[in-house]
Amino acid sequence: MFAHPVLVADIGGTNSRFSIVEAPGQDPKILGRFQTADYAGPLEAIKAALALTPLVPQSVLMCVAGPVVDRRCHLTNARWTIDGPEIAKGLGLSSGLLLNDFEAQALSLPALRSEWLKQIGEAAPSKGGTMQVILGPGTGLGIGALLTLDGRYVPLASESCHVDLGPVGKDEEAFWPYLQKVLDRNTTESVMSGPGLVRIHRARMVAKGLQPSADDGVAIVNAALADPSSDARATINAYLKIIARFAGDIAITFLASGGVTLAGGILPRIASMIDGAAFRRAFESKAPVDALTRRISTRLLMEPDAVLYGMAAIAAEPARYAIDYKERDWLR
Repeated sequence: MFAHPVLVADIGGTNSRFSIVEAPGQDPKILGRFQTADYAGPLEAIKAALALTPLVPQSVLMCVAGPVVDRRCHLTNARWTIDGPEIAKGLGLSSGLLLNDFEAQALSLPALRSEWLKQIGEAAPSKGGTMQVILGPGTGLGIGALLTLDGRYVPLASESCHVDLGPVGKDEEAFWPYLQKVLDRNTTESVMSGPGLVRIHRARMVAKGLQPSADDGVAIVNAALADPSSDARATINAYLKIIARFAGDIAITFLASGGVTLAGGILPRIASMIDGAAFRRAFESKAPVDALTRRISTRLLMEPDAVLYGMAAIAAEPARYAIDYKERDWLR
């Protein structure tokens, strides 16, 4: 179905990554990472990436940070509109497929390699579960799930990054009133994304009667790494507790007996500051179903290009993945 070579792309609000797969079963050859804002649209970025290889793609698999409707997507956190049929025409393709980024992340779970993963906490790795969940904060927040059914993989996309989020416990209640809202809401994405980390830090400073910090997320992380007793480190701890709590919410929402994988651009950068025991306490605290969450493992994906390998696997064996290819192919 997907004629090779196949161009495989991961389009985010900040970065767009491109790779090419020459033949079924081969690993993708990474072409590079491009700043999304540097290009007028996806076709221009694709052509810049293809200038780095002599291979001419016959098909494209692309995942995008936003909801996909009728083979098109407007990025949630960037100005691009990705129009699959338009890209197919511009590149002379035989087929193309557009996936939500965390739909693709979920579909990539079977392709993950053990050396890419870091266990969080002491829970035994989940075995035999048919439902897995993946979520990750970056420019935005993505959530997806994967059901294994009769040997095939069924993805479940989600926009639960846009549900409302409230405080839990006295520490969060103290700074929550000072959180900067987005579109007059505190949502899971506005709090747990990269910009959300900055919002939490500023809110915590205001709650303590201190001048709000103008630091960006990178500066906050660097300060936290440099001084474990700093306000920045306390912000990281608060941020991780919120993520752990939400990961537990998603785990029980989907009954994720196969485990929860944390991904995205931020968590690998602060992996050394994740206290596994504290993370698990927040994750498991779901009375009256905490016995369930104690049986669900949590792990961190450290490989930023894993989704490209996952989409390469789809291109190689599309029949293993329960995707409505007929309806979603760019050239139908």
